[in-house]
Amino acid sequence: MKDMLGREGVMTSEKALELLLGNLAEKKTKKRAVRIGESLGMVCAEDIVAAEDLPAFARSTVDGYAVRAEDTFGATETMPAYLTLSREIFMGEPADFILPDDTAAKIPTGGMLPGLADAVVMFEHVQVIDGRMLEVMKAVAPGENVIQAGADLKCNEVVVSRGHRMRPADIGASAGLGVTEVMVFGRPVVSIISTGDEIVPPEQRPSLGQIRDTNSYVIAGMVTEAGGVPIRKGIFRDDYTVIRDAVEDAMKDSDAIAVSGGTSVGTKDMIARIIEDIGNPGILFHGLSLKPGKPMIGGVMNSIPVFGLPGHPAAVSVCLDIFMRPILNALCGFEERRADKLKGVVLARLSRNVSSSQGREEHIRAVLEEREDGLWAVPLLGKSGLIRTLVHADGIFVIPVNVNGIEKGETVEVRLS
Repeated sequence: MKDMLGREGVMTSEKALELLLGNLAEKKTKKRAVRIGESLGMVCAEDIVAAEDLPAFARSTVDGYAVRAEDTFGATETMPAYLTLSREIFMGEPADFILPDDTAAKIPTGGMLPGLADAVVMFEHVQVIDGRMLEVMKAVAPGENVIQAGADLKCNEVVVSRGHRMRPADIGASAGLGVTEVMVFGRPVVSIISTGDEIVPPEQRPSLGQIRDTNSYVIAGMVTEAGGVPIRKGIFRDDYTVIRDAVEDAMKDSDAIAVSGGTSVGTKDMIARIIEDIGNPGILFHGLSLKPGKPMIGGVMNSIPVFGLPGHPAAVSVCLDIFMRPILNALCGFEERRADKLKGVVLARLSRNVSSSQGREEHIRAVLEEREDGLWAVPLLGKSGLIRTLVHADGIFVIPVNVNGIEKGETVEVRLS
């Protein structure tokens, strides 16, 4: 089987992605400082390091009485230990005193332990005799019901590593350490160029032979989901000079470019020529062992990755799912872990036999059904130009290259949409 450049052996999507990533080398978006509250979803460009212990003081994890643990040793309900209530500790106030022997201090959850106190007895294990005398009916060990200073984070410990995408928990931990700004990589900007004499804007009623622009909106949504910033440049007619001008203009303010349409071999196949003419290095692949999405083009122009996407919405979605997220992750310095790859993946049994053409990686949309005997994936079979399969699908499962199909009842991994 030949690719669309006439070369023997159609390239796999895995090899194609490897080529793209290899040609981006160390290219990254620019670093910038943002307020910690604005960093959600952005990638750390520098380690966030604790400048102090967290917590900065030993504090109680329960409502009760701060004590010296040794003063409670041997205490039971039948033979309680007797302690004198010395004072009360209030939230947000320093407990800047030493707890004397055989005394206790009333303390709320989160309250600071006084000096020499090393444990807290819960209220339910204490009987108040006369407002000053306490019966402790359960012994506590040193450190019981207490979070020690630095138990959460130690001074100089890395809290969030470079290359990590900021989550709500990361933002909260940073704020708890007094971090108000964080250095992040900028969100990659992706220019979206729609091509085709038959394409019209959504607000325009198409004449016979025309269709509304669907792909640029699909692309923009997927770019946003992948952490990028989409810029829809507009619809351009099938003219070499017009499209080349649009691509060169997009190169001025983009980290990546997605061109929709014009990737099938034919008289209007100009995207490949434009990428090759601008070059450095130019086209890396044209045609993949992929269904849907075989005619996809991938290239790099002066360190800017460019995707020549098929015209059908389902094919566009599959190609972006395979290539866009990893490329944008690389551009913004995100270091993906195995746990990240497993997010949004569920196991389900296939509801029917599905055949596949050997030699092509096939991506099939499916609806998930919860049945009495577990989760089932119901394939949504249809042409790649159908919008219905995009809207109704819960996710996609993959039939690998050189596999003829998957039988009913077999377990598949479904990547949720």
